[in-house]
Amino acid sequence: MNLTPLTTTSKKAIGRKRWKKLALLTSAAFLLLIGSGFIYEWIASEQAGKKYAPPGQLVDVGGHKLHINMAGSGSPTILLEAGSGETSLSWRDIPEQLASFATVVSYDRAGYAWSETATKVRTGEQIVEELHTALDEAGISGPYLMVGHSLGGMYARLFAETYADEVSGLVLIDARPENDERETLPILEQENFGGNPPVWMLKLLKSSGAFRLFGDFLLEGLVAPEDRQLFINVIATPRYFEAKEAEAELAYLTEDAIRGQQLGNLPVKIIARGVPQDYASFGISEDGGKKLEDIWQAGQREMLNISSDSELIIAEKSGHMVIHDEPELIVQTIRSMLSR
Repeated sequence: MNLTPLTTTSKKAIGRKRWKKLALLTSAAFLLLIGSGFIYEWIASEQAGKKYAPPGQLVDVGGHKLHINMAGSGSPTILLEAGSGETSLSWRDIPEQLASFATVVSYDRAGYAWSETATKVRTGEQIVEELHTALDEAGISGPYLMVGHSLGGMYARLFAETYADEVSGLVLIDARPENDERETLPILEQENFGGNPPVWMLKLLKSSGAFRLFGDFLLEGLVAPEDRQLFINVIATPRYFEAKEAEAELAYLTEDAIRGQQLGNLPVKIIARGVPQDYASFGISEDGGKKLEDIWQAGQREMLNISSDSELIIAEKSGHMVIHDEPELIVQTIRSMLSR
């Protein structure tokens, strides 16, 4: 049988068809892979919801429920207020240690971990009100010893001012100073600091299963290895990323609310980090990092002015996450407050 030789034009046409088919097959395979990731994450999240049940109780605060976890007994009640993006799980075994000699309460702000999405704006005033409502609903009475870390320190200060008759003391753990945004924003703008990844990207990474499949890579430097399973299975939800951003956008209002605060002779302990932040890892210059650290450290010392009975404690071995670097210092400081 004689076959007619292909012309150059015919060969090119066939070649184009093959490349189109290959492109279509590649696109289909890619979409199938992406779709599989979403299905995988949905199934895994459903299973995680059953495996990681809330250790505490869900309390209605008017439109949504907050997760509150109480342990131990005795008075006053220690209230733990976590930082930005941090949850009741961030305290690790600190609540357990405190529960051996006192009543201790950790909780999740609206949208975080086991708590439901908020129905109202995420101002400090609203957050403090919701916590107080939850305590009333759960039958957890004062007096309260407020313990706040980072952004949670501002909420703890506002709670102490709003419900002054119910607060017996205040422990601020590398807490965000009241002038932080107004003093650091010009420097961050000069450094072209991009901030956190956009919420839509974080939600996509979660929903597509990327955090679950590539967690060690994506969460490096953001979440400690020992906390990653809880982060992926409990914390990292779309509502969490939205709540964290909503709080950050309105944090300046809480700064305004506590600026120049005077709490009389309320016992206050201020624990400041002894190890500077690694600003270079955020793409900030050495000079910019030094300015930011100086502002933060000055802010820690300015907080001594909020009470006539205040003390500064330096966590010599700790960076910002003092609650992870020196938990024993936290427990020791709180215990000393109770002994008074």
